[in-house]
Amino acid sequence: MENKAETKQVLVILGSPRRKGNSSTLAARISRGAKSAGAEVETVFLQGMKISPCKGCDTCQKPDSKGCATKDDMQKIYPQLISADAWVIASPVYWFTMSAQTKIFMDRCYALTAYAKNPFAGKRIAIAMSYGDADPVKSGCVNALRTFQDAFRYTGSKIVGMVYGSAMEAGEIANNEALMREAEELGKRLVSH
Repeated sequence: MENKAETKQVLVILGSPRRKGNSSTLAARISRGAKSAGAEVETVFLQGMKISPCKGCDTCQKPDSKGCATKDDMQKIYPQLISADAWVIASPVYWFTMSAQTKIFMDRCYALTAYAKNPFAGKRIAIAMSYGDADPVKSGCVNALRTFQDAFRYTGSKIVGMVYGSAMEAGEIANNEALMREAEELGKRLVSH
């Protein structure tokens, strides 16, 4: 039995309004790969949570900060983000970028530094995205991927990999067997270091 102290903790952030949508289906396969490599996986479904946009007040950045000035469901997520070794962020493409739920979550991560010193250091990240167009460029998927790349380069976190594909109907992406295998392998790599 693996030592509890060595077990990797993975936090999956689902940014789709559909619990069984295509980005969630990809995230589930990443989770499966991570679990098969011995990780513990916890999932947060952003839809329905009360998470307000960042106010830009910078309260979280003051030297004596006690955290984000906005008290909402993000307060439950901050400790999970800090304690996890790896994050999986899953989003569909909405209007040429990530979903609003995902964007609000990303904006509110600005306050994470008020809760822990260097909270992004050493974090391993996997990104899962789905889009309706056949082309990741025309769909806007590349806009979201670039946003994740820029954000996590800035924080010093490592994006281990990104999986993305085209599908319209909820769960349809599961028919793309090559992509599903790629997602599962990404889950294994996410926790194997």
